[in-house]
Amino acid sequence: MREAASVRASPRGRLARLRAAAFPAIAFRSGAARGPADSPPSSGAPESSAGSQPGSGRPGSPPDRPRPGSWWRIASRWHLALPRLPRLLPLRRGWRRRLRLLSDRWSRSLQLRVVTATLVLSAVVVSVLGYVLMQHLVTELYDVKVQSSVNIADAGLASASGIAAFNEERNSSTRQAMHDLAKQLASTGVTPYALEVTLPAADQGPPVYSAGWAVGFYRSPPALPQALVRKLLTESAAHRSPWQVWTSMAVASGPTPVPGLLIGASFGYDDLYQLYYFFPLAAEQHSIASMQRTLLLVGVAVVFLLVAIVWLVTRWVVIPVRLAAQGARRLSTGQLNERMEVRGTDELAALATSFNEMAASLQEKLQELEDLSQVQRQFVSDVSHELRTPLTTIRIASDVLFAARQEMDAAAGRSAELMQSQLERFESLLTDLLEISRYDANAATLDAEAVDVCAIVRQSADVAQQLAERRGTKIEFRLPAEPCIAEVDRRRVERILRNLLLNAVEHGENRDTVVTAAMDSAAVAVSVRDFGVGLAPGEEQLVFDRFWRADPARARTSGGTGLGLSIALEDARLHGGWLEAWGEPGRGSVFRLTLPRTAHGELPGSPLPLNPYAAGLDTAELPGLADLTLTAAADDTSRSGAHPHAVARGDDAGGPVEPATSAGPGGPRAADGAAADAAGSEVAARG
Repeated sequence: MREAASVRASPRGRLARLRAAAFPAIAFRSGAARGPADSPPSSGAPESSAGSQPGSGRPGSPPDRPRPGSWWRIASRWHLALPRLPRLLPLRRGWRRRLRLLSDRWSRSLQLRVVTATLVLSAVVVSVLGYVLMQHLVTELYDVKVQSSVNIADAGLASASGIAAFNEERNSSTRQAMHDLAKQLASTGVTPYALEVTLPAADQGPPVYSAGWAVGFYRSPPALPQALVRKLLTESAAHRSPWQVWTSMAVASGPTPVPGLLIGASFGYDDLYQLYYFFPLAAEQHSIASMQRTLLLVGVAVVFLLVAIVWLVTRWVVIPVRLAAQGARRLSTGQLNERMEVRGTDELAALATSFNEMAASLQEKLQELEDLSQVQRQFVSDVSHELRTPLTTIRIASDVLFAARQEMDAAAGRSAELMQSQLERFESLLTDLLEISRYDANAATLDAEAVDVCAIVRQSADVAQQLAERRGTKIEFRLPAEPCIAEVDRRRVERILRNLLLNAVEHGENRDTVVTAAMDSAAVAVSVRDFGVGLAPGEEQLVFDRFWRADPARARTSGGTGLGLSIALEDARLHGGWLEAWGEPGRGSVFRLTLPRTAHGELPGSPLPLNPYAAGLDTAELPGLADLTLTAAADDTSRSGAHPHAVARGDDAGGPVEPATSAGPGGPRAADGAAADAAGSEVAARG
């Protein structure tokens, strides 16, 4: 009964051993924690080592059989095996790092790919050729062995058939005749083999009293394959030629069977006698192993020789290409004097010559363009300066005529007013041209000081307020109550905001304009929102080009020169900030200026959203400044594909919101109430 119980419990014992092998720490702790209640009862009898298993207390008991409560102890100590897991994590990270480096190297190195491909292909080709050649050699070697063995067997069979003792009925001298024949046909050492002359089992009795005679086998009589013996007994009359079979037998050299060719044939009186030859293949196997080693060494040498040749050839080709790539990279960084060394007259030398000619031509063209640009900048600067003197004289004369326009007739008075307005526009154009020429010559400087940007916003709106009053609209200000202090150039920021406000009022289609300001710990932003014609897709880039106009037929009623936004963009870049535009046809546009609070500081994001519809702020109810700052994150994140630096900040926006005020007649006007889901096209133009 106890043995049966042990057999039935053996699967559980195997499970316990597997668990102990997988978690030795847990198994040890659970065994050590076993109390007196878990220990096997003492019987006073000695334990039997033959019937006991490791971990058992009684002979024949199931090994490590869990007792009540032991599973809970094992589960409670699962954490003891967890400290082993962190040891595997560095290994996995190391392998991942190596694989990543190898992948990068593979993708960047043409030479590595060519050498690896050559190694793989040459190894495959050499392996296939070696296999075919080896099969051919083995087949030829075995064919020669079979042919020589058959010749020896035929010669022995002919000699045995010529002995008179085997051509008559078996008698008492048959035993000696078989012994003499075996000695006569034994191997002389040129071709080693073993042989046996024997009789069928039914004929081994009297008067012969012998099973035959064997020479060269480990034991006598040898254990012959019964299939061959039966063939000789049943088919000898119809099949007179020797039978062949591949088998393994023990020869005189040792008890271990060796492979070889066994040939058997019947001869003598009524095919009564049987002659067996066994030809071992030890020499042939040694030759085959030697040929395999030789072919393997030659194949490996050929593969590595091909790899070395390909590596050398590709190195000759890749190094000039690599030098050309390095030279092109240096040319792209502005090192126009970079040239390649020309060696010889081959294709690589032609590549180096063409590269040098291209570099020289590029340097020449760039120098011509630089000289032409310098001439143009100098021309614009000189013309602007030279025009100031006659313009001053004309301005004085125009002021005199404009002052006396009341004394003139209607046509002359109107002409004086037109000349006065056009002279003002001409003066603005000259001023803008001079400013653009300074930027082109990299002569613009930043005079930064700590100022309140909200105050600059109000001061910049004077001219735009007058234009809004004439059109019956107003400008709403959504400014924080606390100052937005930043280190900026007051004059340049005021010029930026003045241009943005004038454009918003002029293109606002007699609708209100909304100006919003906010700040966080790193940046201060001002956005100007109009509800006019908007911008078509792609115009957010063109709007900052010089002399670009959305509608060429639109008159410049406010006296703009076409250079305002271009100068504003350069001013923003000079501060290290961004000037960005968004717009949709029929839904207005937004221009957002974002500046660092410290001069030339980094901008991680903007406190204000650029797309009001995507941020959900374009409603009749005025949002709080905290809402503007928080929704800036969603706006900048949604445009992350076009704005690589749009990371909004969630810092303090600068205090509570000042109540919205307006300039000009008319009550508050609600913005577009239809909140569209589709975001408008937007492109960030930044410095």
